[in-house]
Amino acid sequence: MSEWLRKNDDGRVRCWWPGEANDYVTYHDEEWGRPTLDDTQLFEKICLEGFQSGLSWITILRKRENFRAAFAGFDIYQVADFAEPEVERLLDDAGIVRHRGKIEATINNAARAIEMVDECGSLAAWLWDWRPTEREPDLKTGDTTMVASTATSKALSAALKKRGWKFFGPTTAYAFMQAMGMVNDHIEGCEWREICAVEQAAARPPALAN
Repeated sequence: MSEWLRKNDDGRVRCWWPGEANDYVTYHDEEWGRPTLDDTQLFEKICLEGFQSGLSWITILRKRENFRAAFAGFDIYQVADFAEPEVERLLDDAGIVRHRGKIEATINNAARAIEMVDECGSLAAWLWDWRPTEREPDLKTGDTTMVASTATSKALSAALKKRGWKFFGPTTAYAFMQAMGMVNDHIEGCEWREICAVEQAAARPPALAN
């Protein structure tokens, strides 16, 4: 079996990265690579990927409920109204990542998300319009290496930065694309690769507003 795959105690073959940690395995099995079409869930994923920058994803995953409580469930309208008192509250919250730049970026990005909803009908419509029409380089087989970004993630990052979004570079953008199911980077041989392929093919994101 490829070094990029792992057979866990339950006898099922997965990507190597969740290891045996139950919460990480659950995330791999039930969420990573599954198509996300809900605006609030998409905004949460964007924000958490931004907070993850420089840290391990498992750290963010284990703080996710704290983040949800701290950021009003990632409701863009509530977060966009946060001001300096909320920033100070969040900087005192040991349950999240206390990074002023990332906290302020989340508030800024909520306002930018509202602008996108007003213009395009939904955050999902704009983001899913970036789905690659062909597969880009990724970890398709056990003898290749994982890429950190692709042409699409670089273009997506640049487009969002042009719209005023912050803390969303090409690497963060690609991690987001993987997590929200825009691309399928489960390893060849992972049992969830085909599951996600079927769900992604069937996904019908909302259309951009005229």
